Amino acid sequence: MEKKVARVFTILFVIAAFLSLGLGATIAQEKKGAEKKGGPAVPPLVLTSTAWEDGGVIPDKYTQKVENPVSPELKWSQVPPGTQTFVLLMHDPEPVLNKGSKMDITHWLAWNIPATSTGLPQGVAQGELPDGTRQISLRLNGYMGPGAPPGPYHHYTFELYAVDTKIDVPQGTPQEAANTRMAVINAIDGHVLGKALLVARFHR
Repeated sequence: MEKKVARVFTILFVIAAFLSLGLGATIAQEKKGAEKKGGPAVPPLVLTSTAWEDGGVIPDKYTQKVENPVSPELKWSQVPPGTQTFVLLMHDPEPVLNKGSKMDITHWLAWNIPATSTGLPQGVAQGELPDGTRQISLRLNGYMGPGAPPGPYHHYTFELYAVDTKIDVPQGTPQEAANTRMAVINAIDGHVLGKALLVARFHR
């Protein structure tokens, strides 16, 4: 009887040892996997405005309801390490241009914004800026305010990209806005370190 009990304990001990080894290996693999992933996740890029809350209605002074709309103040934070420049795209995704699926209305495209920037002030001047920022829209060499007609709200989307390189795309003209936008988007492909979104609603 004692031999049987001893044999049972021996078997249980062997099973426990195998389970312990398996658990240890699993923990080691998980630890190794976490090290490969580079440790804690980098917090996401954040884009905000002092003019409205995300998804809110954009005030009239920034829209085509007034004669000379100004660009809103924008702020960003939690910039990814390695960022060299920022690209800002404001577009209206509701309309389509030339029956296409790849392009909507470009209300503001700014690129080569310096990595030291933490935002853009209200009323950014048109054209290439002293810090090297280039910008364009469908009608201007700068910000073009929302102008949706009466009816459902349009959702004007601001997209901010943190990029690990400078973008070699010339200033261009409003007539070239679609091609310039495509060139900038193609140029940042494979160089985006982070992206943030901010939405404003508008209709007349």
